[in-house]
Amino acid sequence: MASSRTKIILLAVIVLVLLLGGSGAVYLYRKSRPLSATAPLAGPPPDVLTLIPSDAPVVAYLDAETLRKAQNSSLQAIGQIVLPTPQQDPDYTRFVEGTGFDYARDLDHAAIAIWPTSLDPSATSTGQNQALAIADGRFDQQRIEDYAVRVGGHAIHRGGVTIYEVPGNPLVSFEFLSATRVAMASGKDATDLLTDRPSAPRDPAMQARIDRVAGAPLFAVARTGQLPNSIYAGFKNSPQLLSLVRSIQAITLAGQPQADNLDLTLDAECDSMTNAIEIGTLLDGFRMMGSVALKDPKERGQMTKAQADFASELLSKAKVIPQDNWVRLSIALTPKMLAASTSSH
Repeated sequence: MASSRTKIILLAVIVLVLLLGGSGAVYLYRKSRPLSATAPLAGPPPDVLTLIPSDAPVVAYLDAETLRKAQNSSLQAIGQIVLPTPQQDPDYTRFVEGTGFDYARDLDHAAIAIWPTSLDPSATSTGQNQALAIADGRFDQQRIEDYAVRVGGHAIHRGGVTIYEVPGNPLVSFEFLSATRVAMASGKDATDLLTDRPSAPRDPAMQARIDRVAGAPLFAVARTGQLPNSIYAGFKNSPQLLSLVRSIQAITLAGQPQADNLDLTLDAECDSMTNAIEIGTLLDGFRMMGSVALKDPKERGQMTKAQADFASELLSKAKVIPQDNWVRLSIALTPKMLAASTSSH
Protein backbone atom coordinates (compact mmCIF):
# COMPACT_ATOMS: atom_id res chain seq x y z
CA MET A 1 0.00 0.00 0.00
CA ALA A 2 1.23 3.49 -0.81
CA SER A 3 0.24 4.85 2.60
CA SER A 4 2.23 2.11 4.33
CA ARG A 5 5.26 2.86 2.20
CA THR A 6 4.88 6.53 2.98
CA LYS A 7 4.90 5.74 6.69
CA ILE A 8 8.15 3.86 6.30
CA ILE A 9 9.95 6.47 4.22
CA LEU A 10 9.03 9.20 6.71
CA LEU A 11 9.97 7.07 9.70
CA ALA A 12 11.69 9.77 11.73
CA VAL A 13 8.68 12.03 11.38
CA ILE A 14 6.38 9.27 12.58
CA VAL A 15 8.68 8.49 15.51
CA LEU A 16 8.49 12.10 16.60
CA VAL A 17 4.77 12.59 16.07
CA LEU A 18 3.80 9.36 17.83
CA LEU A 19 6.20 9.78 20.72
CA LEU A 20 5.34 13.42 21.32
CA GLY A 21 1.72 13.44 20.27
CA GLY A 22 0.63 9.94 21.26
CA SER A 23 2.32 9.70 24.62
CA GLY A 24 1.57 13.33 25.41
CA ALA A 25 -2.14 12.89 24.80
CA VAL A 26 -2.47 9.69 26.82
CA TYR A 27 -0.26 10.36 29.83
CA LEU A 28 -0.37 13.25 32.31
CA TYR A 29 2.51 14.88 34.07
CA ARG A 30 4.72 15.41 37.21
CA LYS A 31 4.44 18.18 39.87
CA SER A 32 6.62 21.32 39.83
CA ARG A 33 6.29 25.03 39.13
CA PRO A 34 5.58 26.34 35.62
CA LEU A 35 8.91 26.55 33.85
CA SER A 36 10.89 29.72 34.43
CA ALA A 37 14.02 31.01 32.78
CA THR A 38 16.10 29.13 35.38
CA ALA A 39 14.06 25.91 35.35
CA PRO A 40 16.03 22.64 34.98
CA LEU A 41 14.52 22.05 31.52
CA ALA A 42 15.39 25.51 30.19
CA GLY A 43 18.36 25.87 27.87
CA PRO A 44 19.61 27.01 24.47
CA PRO A 45 17.56 25.56 21.58
CA PRO A 46 19.25 22.78 19.56
CA ASP A 47 20.93 24.07 16.39
CA VAL A 48 18.77 21.85 14.19
CA LEU A 49 15.71 23.94 15.11
CA THR A 50 17.14 26.80 13.05
CA LEU A 51 16.56 24.71 9.92
CA ILE A 52 12.78 24.50 10.27
CA PRO A 53 10.46 27.38 9.29
CA SER A 54 9.93 30.00 11.97
CA ASP A 55 6.20 30.34 11.26
CA ALA A 56 5.27 26.76 12.21
CA PRO A 57 2.53 26.69 14.88
CA VAL A 58 3.82 23.38 16.28
CA VAL A 59 7.52 22.70 16.91
CA ALA A 60 8.96 19.53 18.41
CA TYR A 61 12.37 18.04 19.13
CA LEU A 62 13.70 14.59 19.98
CA ASP A 63 17.23 13.88 21.20
CA ALA A 64 17.10 10.16 20.48
CA GLU A 65 20.81 9.73 21.13
CA THR A 66 20.55 11.01 24.70
CA LEU A 67 17.39 9.03 25.39
CA ARG A 68 18.96 5.88 23.99
CA LYS A 69 21.98 6.26 26.25
CA ALA A 70 19.71 6.80 29.25
CA GLN A 71 18.53 3.17 29.02
CA ASN A 72 15.21 4.35 30.46
CA SER A 73 12.66 1.55 30.90
CA SER A 74 9.68 3.88 30.47
CA LEU A 75 11.00 5.15 27.15
CA GLN A 76 11.56 1.59 25.99
CA ALA A 77 8.01 0.71 26.98
CA ILE A 78 6.62 3.70 25.05
CA GLY A 79 8.64 2.62 22.04
CA GLN A 80 7.12 -0.84 22.20
CA ILE A 81 3.62 0.67 22.38
CA VAL A 82 3.72 3.28 19.63
CA LEU A 83 6.50 2.19 17.25
CA PRO A 84 6.63 -0.78 14.91
CA THR A 85 8.79 -3.83 15.50
CA PRO A 86 9.71 -6.46 12.92
CA GLN A 87 7.21 -8.81 14.55
CA GLN A 88 4.41 -6.24 14.43
CA ASP A 89 5.04 -4.68 11.02
CA PRO A 90 6.45 -6.68 8.09
CA ASP A 91 6.76 -3.43 6.11
CA TYR A 92 9.17 -2.12 8.71
CA THR A 93 11.23 -5.30 8.42
CA ARG A 94 11.45 -4.81 4.66
CA PHE A 95 12.37 -1.16 5.18
CA VAL A 96 15.27 -2.02 7.51
CA GLU A 97 16.46 -4.77 5.18
CA GLY A 98 16.20 -2.48 2.15
CA THR A 99 17.75 0.67 3.62
CA GLY A 100 19.89 -0.46 6.55
CA PHE A 101 18.24 2.21 8.71
CA ASP A 102 16.70 1.29 12.07
CA TYR A 103 15.29 4.23 14.05
CA ALA A 104 16.10 2.59 17.41
CA ARG A 105 19.77 2.35 16.48
CA ASP A 106 20.47 5.00 13.84
CA LEU A 107 18.32 8.09 14.61
CA ASP A 108 20.18 10.64 16.76
CA HIS A 109 18.25 13.92 16.65
CA ALA A 110 15.13 15.20 14.94
CA ALA A 111 13.35 18.54 14.78
CA ILE A 112 9.87 18.82 13.35
CA ALA A 113 7.52 21.61 12.29
CA ILE A 114 3.80 20.94 11.79
CA TRP A 115 1.02 22.99 10.16
CA PRO A 116 -2.12 20.97 11.04
CA THR A 117 -5.33 21.49 9.11
CA SER A 118 -7.21 18.64 10.81
CA LEU A 119 -6.54 16.57 13.92
CA ASP A 120 -9.32 14.06 13.28
CA PRO A 121 -7.59 10.75 12.37
CA SER A 122 -10.74 9.61 10.54
CA ALA A 123 -10.83 12.65 8.26
CA THR A 124 -9.38 12.46 4.76
CA SER A 125 -8.06 16.00 5.20
CA THR A 126 -5.38 14.79 7.61
CA GLY A 127 -3.39 13.84 4.53
CA GLN A 128 -3.07 17.57 3.84
CA ASN A 129 -1.42 18.29 7.19
CA GLN A 130 2.01 19.70 6.45
CA ALA A 131 5.03 18.47 8.37
CA LEU A 132 8.74 19.06 7.92
CA ALA A 133 11.42 17.16 9.82
CA ILE A 134 15.18 17.46 9.89
CA ALA A 135 16.74 14.23 11.15
CA ASP A 136 20.35 13.51 12.08
CA GLY A 137 21.71 10.00 12.19
CA ARG A 138 23.43 7.28 10.24
CA PHE A 139 21.97 6.82 6.76
CA ASP A 140 22.98 4.87 3.69
CA GLN A 141 21.90 7.46 1.14
CA GLN A 142 22.14 5.26 -1.94
CA ARG A 143 20.18 2.39 -0.39
CA ILE A 144 17.45 4.73 0.86
CA GLU A 145 17.09 6.46 -2.50
CA ASP A 146 17.00 3.13 -4.32
CA TYR A 147 14.36 1.87 -1.90
CA ALA A 148 12.22 4.96 -2.49
CA VAL A 149 12.24 4.28 -6.22
CA ARG A 150 11.38 0.60 -5.71
CA VAL A 151 8.25 1.52 -3.72
CA GLY A 152 6.99 3.94 -6.38
CA GLY A 153 8.91 7.14 -5.73
CA HIS A 154 10.83 9.23 -8.23
CA ALA A 155 13.59 11.85 -8.22
CA ILE A 156 13.03 15.46 -9.23
CA HIS A 157 15.69 18.13 -9.63
CA ARG A 158 15.00 21.61 -8.33
CA GLY A 159 17.39 24.45 -7.63
CA GLY A 160 20.45 22.26 -7.96
CA VAL A 161 19.26 19.66 -5.44
CA THR A 162 17.72 16.21 -5.85
CA ILE A 163 14.45 15.57 -4.08
CA TYR A 164 12.63 12.24 -3.94
CA GLU A 165 8.84 12.16 -3.93
CA VAL A 166 6.95 9.09 -2.73
CA PRO A 167 3.23 9.03 -3.62
CA GLY A 168 0.58 8.26 -1.03
CA ASN A 169 -1.72 9.91 1.45
CA PRO A 170 0.09 11.95 2.49
CA LEU A 171 2.68 12.57 -0.22
CA VAL A 172 6.23 12.40 1.16
CA SER A 173 9.32 14.18 -0.11
CA PHE A 174 12.86 13.87 1.19
CA GLU A 175 16.27 15.35 0.47
CA PHE A 176 19.70 14.52 1.82
CA LEU A 177 21.34 17.66 3.21
CA SER A 178 24.50 15.73 4.05
CA ALA A 179 25.62 12.17 4.64
CA THR A 180 24.26 12.35 8.19
CA ARG A 181 21.27 14.69 7.79
CA VAL A 182 18.02 14.29 5.87
CA ALA A 183 15.07 16.65 5.43
CA MET A 184 11.63 15.06 5.08
CA ALA A 185 8.27 16.67 4.36
CA SER A 186 4.72 15.40 4.03
CA GLY A 187 1.27 16.72 3.22
CA LYS A 188 0.17 19.47 0.88
CA ASP A 189 3.01 21.02 -1.18
CA ALA A 190 5.51 18.78 0.60
CA THR A 191 8.26 19.39 -1.92
CA ASP A 192 7.92 23.15 -1.55
CA LEU A 193 8.56 22.79 2.17
CA LEU A 194 11.98 21.33 1.37
CA THR A 195 12.98 24.17 -0.91
CA ASP A 196 11.68 27.03 1.25
CA ARG A 197 14.35 27.70 3.84
CA PRO A 198 13.77 29.72 7.05
CA SER A 199 14.22 33.41 6.34
CA ALA A 200 12.71 35.33 9.28
CA PRO A 201 13.48 35.04 12.99
CA ARG A 202 10.97 33.16 15.12
CA ASP A 203 8.30 35.14 16.97
CA PRO A 204 9.79 36.21 20.35
CA ALA A 205 6.88 34.72 22.33
CA MET A 206 7.25 31.37 20.55
CA GLN A 207 11.02 31.46 20.99
CA ALA A 208 10.63 32.13 24.72
CA ARG A 209 8.34 29.10 25.05
CA ILE A 210 10.92 26.92 23.29
CA ASP A 211 13.69 28.28 25.52
CA ARG A 212 11.73 27.18 28.60
CA VAL A 213 12.04 23.50 27.65
CA ALA A 214 14.99 23.37 25.24
CA GLY A 215 17.14 21.64 27.84
CA ALA A 216 14.89 18.57 27.74
CA PRO A 217 15.69 15.71 25.35
CA LEU A 218 12.02 15.52 24.39
CA PHE A 219 9.76 18.55 23.93
CA ALA A 220 7.02 20.14 21.85
CA VAL A 221 5.50 23.62 21.73
CA ALA A 222 2.20 24.57 20.07
CA ARG A 223 0.56 27.95 19.49
CA THR A 224 -3.13 27.18 19.84
CA GLY A 225 -4.29 30.21 17.88
CA GLN A 226 -3.10 28.56 14.67
CA LEU A 227 -4.50 25.09 15.33
CA PRO A 228 -7.58 23.88 13.39
CA ASN A 229 -11.03 24.60 14.79
CA SER A 230 -11.77 20.87 14.76
CA ILE A 231 -9.91 20.46 18.05
CA TYR A 232 -12.62 22.52 19.76
CA ALA A 233 -15.56 20.57 18.31
CA GLY A 234 -16.01 18.50 21.46
CA PHE A 235 -16.76 21.63 23.49
CA LYS A 236 -19.42 23.14 21.23
CA ASN A 237 -22.26 22.18 23.60
CA SER A 238 -20.62 23.93 26.54
CA PRO A 239 -19.98 27.61 25.73
CA GLN A 240 -18.38 28.30 29.11
CA LEU A 241 -15.94 25.41 28.79
CA LEU A 242 -15.24 26.34 25.16
CA SER A 243 -14.39 29.87 26.22
CA LEU A 244 -11.94 28.56 28.82
CA VAL A 245 -10.28 26.18 26.39
CA ARG A 246 -9.92 28.94 23.82
CA SER A 247 -8.24 31.11 26.46
CA ILE A 248 -5.22 28.78 26.23
CA GLN A 249 -2.69 30.52 24.01
CA ALA A 250 0.05 27.89 23.94
CA ILE A 251 0.82 24.37 25.14
CA THR A 252 4.28 23.11 26.05
CA LEU A 253 5.21 19.44 26.55
CA ALA A 254 8.54 18.26 27.97
CA GLY A 255 9.90 14.86 28.91
CA GLN A 256 12.93 14.11 31.06
CA PRO A 257 14.13 10.60 32.00
CA GLN A 258 14.77 10.04 35.70
CA ALA A 259 16.18 6.58 36.45
CA ASP A 260 13.52 4.22 35.00
CA ASN A 261 10.75 6.83 35.12
CA LEU A 262 9.86 9.46 32.56
CA ASP A 263 8.92 12.82 34.04
CA LEU A 264 6.34 14.45 31.79
CA THR A 265 5.05 17.99 32.13
CA LEU A 266 2.36 19.76 30.13
CA ASP A 267 2.03 23.51 30.61
CA ALA A 268 -0.94 25.48 29.29
CA GLU A 269 -0.37 29.22 28.93
CA CYS A 270 -3.65 31.12 29.41
CA ASP A 271 -4.59 34.69 28.53
CA SER A 272 -5.22 35.59 32.19
CA MET A 273 -4.56 34.39 35.73
CA THR A 274 -8.31 34.12 36.31
CA ASN A 275 -8.77 31.66 33.45
CA ALA A 276 -5.69 29.69 34.53
CA ILE A 277 -7.10 29.25 38.04
CA GLU A 278 -10.51 28.23 36.69
CA ILE A 279 -9.00 25.71 34.26
CA GLY A 280 -6.83 24.30 37.02
CA THR A 281 -9.84 23.93 39.31
CA LEU A 282 -11.84 22.16 36.59
CA LEU A 283 -9.00 19.78 35.75
CA ASP A 284 -8.44 18.88 39.38
CA GLY A 285 -12.19 18.32 39.73
CA PHE A 286 -12.22 16.01 36.72
CA ARG A 287 -9.26 14.14 38.18
CA MET A 288 -11.01 13.61 41.51
CA MET A 289 -14.29 12.61 39.86
CA GLY A 290 -12.42 10.10 37.74
CA SER A 291 -10.82 8.58 40.83
CA VAL A 292 -14.23 8.25 42.47
CA ALA A 293 -15.77 6.75 39.33
CA LEU A 294 -13.07 4.07 39.20
CA LYS A 295 -14.18 2.83 42.60
CA ASP A 296 -17.55 1.91 41.05
CA PRO A 297 -17.50 -1.78 40.02
CA LYS A 298 -19.64 -0.94 36.98
CA GLU A 299 -17.06 1.53 35.69
CA ARG A 300 -14.12 -0.79 36.44
CA GLY A 301 -16.02 -3.66 34.78
CA GLN A 302 -15.61 -1.95 31.41
CA MET A 303 -11.83 -2.26 31.69
CA THR A 304 -9.39 -5.04 32.45
CA LYS A 305 -8.02 -5.07 36.00
CA ALA A 306 -4.63 -3.89 34.76
CA GLN A 307 -6.16 -1.04 32.78
CA ALA A 308 -8.30 0.03 35.74
CA ASP A 309 -5.24 -0.07 38.02
CA PHE A 310 -3.32 2.03 35.49
CA ALA A 311 -6.08 4.64 35.28
CA SER A 312 -6.40 4.74 39.06
CA GLU A 313 -2.67 5.23 39.59
CA LEU A 314 -2.51 7.85 36.84
CA LEU A 315 -5.33 9.88 38.35
CA SER A 316 -3.96 9.58 41.87
CA LYS A 317 -0.44 10.66 40.93
CA ALA A 318 -1.26 13.34 38.37
CA LYS A 319 -0.88 16.87 39.74
CA VAL A 320 -2.65 20.03 38.58
CA ILE A 321 -0.93 23.28 39.52
CA PRO A 322 -2.06 26.75 38.40
CA GLN A 323 0.41 29.61 38.83
CA ASP A 324 0.07 33.08 37.38
CA ASN A 325 -1.33 32.54 33.86
CA TRP A 326 -0.02 28.97 33.61
CA VAL A 327 -1.59 25.60 34.42
CA ARG A 328 0.59 22.52 34.73
CA LEU A 329 -0.33 18.84 34.53
CA SER A 330 2.47 16.55 35.65
CA ILE A 331 3.32 12.94 36.45
CA ALA A 332 6.27 10.59 36.79
CA LEU A 333 5.46 7.82 34.32
CA THR A 334 6.71 4.38 35.42
CA PRO A 335 7.33 1.20 33.38
CA LYS A 336 4.74 -0.57 35.54
CA MET A 337 2.08 1.99 34.61
CA LEU A 338 2.88 1.64 30.91
CA ALA A 339 2.80 -2.13 31.07
CA ALA A 340 -0.60 -2.01 32.78
CA SER A 341 -1.99 0.41 30.20
CA THR A 342 -1.59 -2.16 27.41
CA SER A 343 -2.31 -5.33 29.35
CA SER A 344 -5.33 -7.37 28.24
CA HIS A 345 -5.50 -9.38 31.46
